[in-house]
Amino acid sequence: MAEFPYSLGLIVGAGAGISASLARHLTTRGVKVALAARDIEKLRPLADETGALVFAADASQSSAVEDLFTRLDHEFGAPDLVIYNASSRISGPLASVDPTLVGQSLAVTAFGAFLVAQQAARRMEPKGRGAILFTGATAGIKGFARSASFAMGKFALRGLAQSAARELGPKGIHVVHFNIDGAVRSARRPDAVNEPDGTLDPEAIAQTYIDVLAQPRNAWTHEIDLRPWTEQF
Repeated sequence: MAEFPYSLGLIVGAGAGISASLARHLTTRGVKVALAARDIEKLRPLADETGALVFAADASQSSAVEDLFTRLDHEFGAPDLVIYNASSRISGPLASVDPTLVGQSLAVTAFGAFLVAQQAARRMEPKGRGAILFTGATAGIKGFARSASFAMGKFALRGLAQSAARELGPKGIHVVHFNIDGAVRSARRPDAVNEPDGTLDPEAIAQTYIDVLAQPRNAWTHEIDLRPWTEQF
């Protein structure tokens, strides 16, 4: 097996599910993992399990993101792998949903992704290598009723990923958008008894991220859909 090409990974918006599975998969491949979230207490068990570093940060705030990367630089070095998993969902009728909450949702889902990608690019471009991954959703492909803020945020995230891939790919930086097209399995959202494999297993999702990261640069994936085999699309 070829050596895994990354050594220090930062997962922003870390928590249970996809982020936790990614942290475990990366750790087993010798990658030192840093986890960033607003609430770091929820990350303690995962950090204890994986040896991950933990940082408190609000991804929607420019100064907080800059400080996160600066702290990581000083304490452990610049990450060569950055994964953006943070998002916010506000549901409600278009005519009455709170505009302030919509703005906050967009700041987390889209603007935060830009801030993180910008800091990552500043560190990766001089080295001519690295990877920036964005975790998307069905809402980035089609907007659902009563979900304007999530649709806007995920569409913007996908646009950012496309723009970044075209700009940074020729500079040696692998940019990928993952469309998670379906519900992710968890203790609170298990498979229905009459529909096994009706949800996405976060361990299987993480394995796909790992597989994409191991691609040779002469055959890079820049966007990929993941969905259960029973999912309609």
